[in-house]
Amino acid sequence: MSKLILANDGIDAIGKRLLEKAGFIVVTEKVAQENLATEINAKGYIALTVRSATKVRKDVIDACPNLKVIGRGGVGMDNIDVDYARSKGVQVINTPAASSNSVAELVFAHLFSAVRFVYDSNRNMPSVGHTKFDDLKKNYSKGIELHDKTIGIIGFGRIGQYVAKIALGCGMKVLAYDPFVKEVTLNLEIHGTTGVSVNLKTVPLEELISQSDIISMHVPGGKMITAHEINQMKDGVILINASRGGVIDEIDLLAGLNSGKIAHACLDVFENEPTPNEALLKHSKISLTPHIGAATNEAQERIGVELASKLIEALA
Repeated sequence: MSKLILANDGIDAIGKRLLEKAGFIVVTEKVAQENLATEINAKGYIALTVRSATKVRKDVIDACPNLKVIGRGGVGMDNIDVDYARSKGVQVINTPAASSNSVAELVFAHLFSAVRFVYDSNRNMPSVGHTKFDDLKKNYSKGIELHDKTIGIIGFGRIGQYVAKIALGCGMKVLAYDPFVKEVTLNLEIHGTTGVSVNLKTVPLEELISQSDIISMHVPGGKMITAHEINQMKDGVILINASRGGVIDEIDLLAGLNSGKIAHACLDVFENEPTPNEALLKHSKISLTPHIGAATNEAQERIGVELASKLIEALA
C-alpha cells in the first residue's frame, strides 16, 4: 500500500514528524483545487488532509478511489462532503479538541476590543489622532465593563465551554443553549490553586436571546440569527461569530447595526469567504478578523499532533 499523504493546507512540523516516524511520506506542496483529484490519483495518495481552504466534494471523492482517509485540521467539516465520503468507505476525521482555547481567547480579544472601542480607535488614531485627539477621546468615552454582564453562548460544546470559563473569570453571568447538552460542570484551572468547579445548566434559546447582553455563536452551521431573533434581543446587544459564516444573517446583522438595536458585532467568519461583503468590512461598529480562530502556534501544534495520531490509527 502507498504511504503517501497530501497535507494540502499544511500541517504543523511536529505532526509531520510523527507521520514520518510512522513510515508515511507527507507532501505539503499546495495543489490547486482544480487539479486536486488528478494529482491525488497520479501520485497515489492514500490520505488527504485539509484545513478550510481546500474543498473535498463528491467529484473529488468519486475521482479518487484509492483515497482511504480525509482529515480536517480543525473542528468544522463543512468543506468536506462527509456523509458521502463515508458512504464510499472513506474515513473522515477531524481535530475537535485542539483549537478550543484559541478560538475562545479570540472571542474575548474581540469582545474587550468592542466594549472599549479599541478596534475603531485603531482605525482612526493613525489618521486623525494628531489633529482630532480630543474628538476621538470624546467619541470613545462611553465604554462598558464586562463584569456583571450576561453572556449568552449558543452551542455549548468544547469551544463554548472554554468561552464560559473565561467569562466566569471576568465576573460575568453565563447563559448557555445547546439542544444536546443539559448540564455541564466546568473546571476552572487557576494557577496557584487547585481550581474551582462551576455547574451550569443550559436554558431555552428564547431565554438566552432575550436576556443576554452579549451573544456568542459556537455552532457548526445553519442560519440561527435572523431579524426575528434580533428583534427579541436587548437593545444594545453585542453579537459575536467565530464559528461559521452565515450563522448570523449578514443582511439582518447590518440592519440591526444601522438601527442601533445591535451595538457592536465581532466577526471572524463570513458567508462569502474569501470575498466577504464589503459593507461588513467597512462598518464602523464591527470588529473584524480573517477567520483566524485556530491560528495560534499552540493550537496548530495540537492540531498537527491530533491529526497525525488519528491518521496513523486510521491507516493502521
